[in-house]
Amino acid sequence: MTKTGWCSAWFRRGLLAFCILASAFSREAEAQVARMEVIPFESLTLTDQEFLTGREDGKPVTIAGELRLPRAGTERFPLVILLHASGGIGGYLTDWEQEFLSMGVATFVIDSFTSRGIVNTNNDQSQLGRLAQTEDAYRALALLAKHPRIDSSRVMLMGFSRGGQSALNASMMRFQKVHLLSSEARFAAYVALYPSCNYSYSDDDDISAQPVRVFQGTADDYVPIEACRAYVQRLKARGKDVQFIEYQGAGHLFDGRAFKTPMTLPQAQATLNCQWQEGENGQLFNAATRQPFSYNDPCVKRGATLAYNEKAATEARKAVIEFVAATLKPVHSP
Repeated sequence: MTKTGWCSAWFRRGLLAFCILASAFSREAEAQVARMEVIPFESLTLTDQEFLTGREDGKPVTIAGELRLPRAGTERFPLVILLHASGGIGGYLTDWEQEFLSMGVATFVIDSFTSRGIVNTNNDQSQLGRLAQTEDAYRALALLAKHPRIDSSRVMLMGFSRGGQSALNASMMRFQKVHLLSSEARFAAYVALYPSCNYSYSDDDDISAQPVRVFQGTADDYVPIEACRAYVQRLKARGKDVQFIEYQGAGHLFDGRAFKTPMTLPQAQATLNCQWQEGENGQLFNAATRQPFSYNDPCVKRGATLAYNEKAATEARKAVIEFVAATLKPVHSP
């Protein structure tokens, strides 16, 4: 489908804002010799139980992502695929895109919400399974591995909050064996900023041999930092290449410059006190009650804060840039 046809189809679904955005990307892409491209691709909307039991017959959905290339030409670039947080795509992603593009690394931001009719999941996380973005990431990897301007051996997955959890999930060998299907492409590295680690899945310590980096603030009141500390320790005990970097006093979305004045989300579902475990047949249980998991569980509280922390943001950006340079080995523009 052409970009015009794609936008017409999305307009018929009432997604005017996305089409306006996509049209703008298209015009800029033409003006800058195809440095930007909106790419639709097929994914599935699976419940967590469907994903955990290995099903690939969920509700089909066509979603889209924005591919940006550092420069025109014919060279093949390393790539970072970016998974957004519960609030959807925001300025924090644009900042990271610019960092990577300046290094000679292409970026692909996946919009996992728009085509599913979701604005954000802050106040109602049940709108979308926690593993849905992992499925989207796998589908995007399989597609972009065939792109003529992308080096399929140098693709990193990076996620934020809910998307950070999905980036960690994507490293699990059990999930890759079932959900990467026939694709031979694999991620070269994984980065998660302030993810939820309080979901325990069977064999979740059997992850890829590729490096994993996790960044979180000690003052995060949205997701529990203790769960990520413990998970990383389990992975290290298995000899995995994983590091956990924490920033004293930093909160949730500490890299989001839009939150220099902290923003309180009074109805956001915060899972600080929860721990969920996978049981038989992919069913998730509340570890404390041994009852099927629900966002109505008493451990789920309302209220969270988003707050920029310049020191943490600067240090995390430096660490990620160094990690990308060492792992993906981009070539700067002459």
